[in-house]
Amino acid sequence: MTALSSATECAAPGTVSVAESLPGLPAAPEAMSNKDLARLDDQALLGIVRSLPRASERRLAACELLVTRYQGLVWSCVRRYVRSPELAEDLVQVGYVGLLKAINNFDPAICPNLATYAQPCISGEIKRHFRDKRWQIHVKRSVQDLMLQARAATGPLAQELGRTPTESDLATHLRVSVTDLRLAQRAELAFQPSSLDAPMAGQPGLSTLADYLGEEDPQLEHMLTMQAVATHWGELTPREQEILLMCFRGGMTQTEIGQRLQISQMHVSRLRAHALGHLRSRLLDLADVPAQAT
Repeated sequence: MTALSSATECAAPGTVSVAESLPGLPAAPEAMSNKDLARLDDQALLGIVRSLPRASERRLAACELLVTRYQGLVWSCVRRYVRSPELAEDLVQVGYVGLLKAINNFDPAICPNLATYAQPCISGEIKRHFRDKRWQIHVKRSVQDLMLQARAATGPLAQELGRTPTESDLATHLRVSVTDLRLAQRAELAFQPSSLDAPMAGQPGLSTLADYLGEEDPQLEHMLTMQAVATHWGELTPREQEILLMCFRGGMTQTEIGQRLQISQMHVSRLRAHALGHLRSRLLDLADVPAQAT
């Protein structure tokens, strides 16, 4: 109970005096032994929790006794989640947090019975744990709620229809659109994502999910660049297009291109520079280059 003991100390002490709340007890509860505390009923222990300061050892002992007495209530709240991916032992610890909050905040003027008051506190703490701690990515609360509603409605609806309900059946039953229902069902995949190193079911050998994922294509950036160039390719003159093709696709030198086109190497250089400058200005959204040279 060490973790529970430290959590108990976080609650603010009450203001009701021991004499008022526990008329049959000694004047100083700090002087009582653990055996004496164990003979007290729940209301007397709750009175000690309300009356003593948070650092009091007697107050801590009273809280631990109450937690021990109501651990069955915690398990009853956890039992409905035993099929969830979360370990039952972890959910029990979360339930104890809710029980401690109920003990520390209990007010007999609002609810005379601790079990009645503690049950929604424990269940609420467990639900809060699933909502805030278990999701690996942020999912809207409305989507989470719809996912839980769909999960809860599937069984009863299947019995009513005599078959597995379709998406349309569920959407009609829950009065939501099929699109919203699909979004909630996809969001459930984020609740417990699979490891990339996990073995693939039904696959030979030790294949993992990572083996089937594509890698970054080193030619992708080149393809995007060429597609951008193609957008403005028609803005060049036929001679400029021919020069660029012979230069970059054919690997020809400017002298060889000049000999092929029967123009000087200087003219080839000028046309090449003008064509590249025009494409560069379009791709980088720069100012237009000077008028085309022929």
